[in-house]
Amino acid sequence: MVTAAAAVPFGTRAADHVQDKIDAAKLSGRTETVWLLDGTTGLYLGVVLAVLLLAGLLYEVLPTAKWGRTLGKKLFALEVRDIEGHEPPAFGAALRRWLVYTVPGLLGIGIVGVAWCLFDRPWRQCWHDKAAHTFVAG
Repeated sequence: MVTAAAAVPFGTRAADHVQDKIDAAKLSGRTETVWLLDGTTGLYLGVVLAVLLLAGLLYEVLPTAKWGRTLGKKLFALEVRDIEGHEPPAFGAALRRWLVYTVPGLLGIGIVGVAWCLFDRPWRQCWHDKAAHTFVAG
């Protein structure tokens, strides 16, 4: 949600910037190459990625590492636990778990990783839990 709030205005600015470059190239009357990624659009993309990382660290990674749950998991009485120690995962495992959940989700293949738990035995782990050696307990 926080990332979307940052992505909309910066995405709009990036699209306007690219459109202005295209319009200027058309008005010049010459054939010109218009790059979609330049210093301006790269900066906007960097801001959105920074917001995504910061929000992920603050909402998902740190609470999972400290308490084994986020606010959403607390509301549903769920906890993330390490497979071997049955304690909350370490920071590195919590970060790996979040990254393996988020990156495929951004690429559009995350639904396969999340649905994986429907067929996995015996832990019913999704890809992000397999990567972090964790499981979700109720």
